[in-house]
Amino acid sequence: MIAVGVDVSKSKSMVAILSSDGEILAEPFEVYHANDSLDNLINNLHAINDDIKIVMEATGHYHLPILKKFLDANLFVSVMNPYLMKKYGDNQIRKVKTDRKDAMRMATYALEKSYALVPYTSLDQKYLDLKFLSRQYNQRVSTRVKNRVYLGNLLDETMPGIENILMSKTTKPENNMLYNFIIKFQSFDTIKNMGEKKFLNSYTRLADKNGCRNYKMKALKIYELATNSVTTRGTDTFTTIAMQQCLNVLIQAETASNEILLQMQSLAQTLPEYSIVRAMNGVGDRLAPQLIAEIGDVRRFKSGKALNAYAGNDAPPFQSGQFESQNRHISKRGAPALRKACYEVMQCLKMHKPQDDPVYQFMIKKEEEGKPLNVAKMAAVNKFLRIYYAKVMELYR
Repeated sequence: MIAVGVDVSKSKSMVAILSSDGEILAEPFEVYHANDSLDNLINNLHAINDDIKIVMEATGHYHLPILKKFLDANLFVSVMNPYLMKKYGDNQIRKVKTDRKDAMRMATYALEKSYALVPYTSLDQKYLDLKFLSRQYNQRVSTRVKNRVYLGNLLDETMPGIENILMSKTTKPENNMLYNFIIKFQSFDTIKNMGEKKFLNSYTRLADKNGCRNYKMKALKIYELATNSVTTRGTDTFTTIAMQQCLNVLIQAETASNEILLQMQSLAQTLPEYSIVRAMNGVGDRLAPQLIAEIGDVRRFKSGKALNAYAGNDAPPFQSGQFESQNRHISKRGAPALRKACYEVMQCLKMHKPQDDPVYQFMIKKEEEGKPLNVAKMAAVNKFLRIYYAKVMELYR
């Protein structure tokens, strides 16, 4: 056989080729992720006329162009976990980290572990699209959370305490009373200059437009807060620009995340397991497509334990001689986005308290045993994923 190691980076890769007896057939060389360069590499591999096994690391989206070309050429490709390759390289005393060494290490791994290599199989396109949308959704949510903090910092200087009265609850930015209030009044200095009667009339019109309730009581609270507050930034040009820009980014991020979530829901509903996942306690319209996106096709896992390991929620055994540890922690060597989604499911269960749900009962049992709250939640996540695996596999069987 011929072992090929590919160390992938942005727009190019380093390739090393070894024969079955460890002879270097090609010193590490660069290949650019362009059609002419990749076609030349594939033609050279086909010219060898032997059993070829290619090993590369999963590197976000950087490895996708060269992986696509290899698969189109019907070549054997095994995509490895980067952590596994890192541990494989720890068998040397002298630490050397270069692209050339990494390519040789992966070629050597392909040679030594050829019997255990698993060929790469692409997921169904719907799962790939759903995972892509999930990544985009998480990025927009991250932007939204950061700018929400920035907005809070600005409000501490211009309208201190306003968030305690006008809370941002709606998922539609155009109906968000807090955002519309900030846009209209900008600072407590504006409210002081308006006077009580003029402010109450202006706030009443704004509240009617946004469909708010109990606005008269809130208007009086806001005016009292404004007159008693000490503001460090007013309605100057610099503060106005900063506030407007922060609000624009925040509104755009919220709008984008809502639109992406709608697309995720529409796509997830076309998958056979959606109705099963959606019916599970703690899983709503937002979490159901996220769970399916992060897990993908559950048939690629051999058991519920394998699914937990994929999520990084497994506690590997630690035993030596007569010692066996009873206080083990989860590995966290898995998909953090999946762990986060599962943790949110546990929070929903704690909020709604479904007494007939086995996952909720298990979580309460662990808490009663004296386990810390987060430990109990992650133990319940383990049970939740095993139930998820069993229910979806039953559907496919």
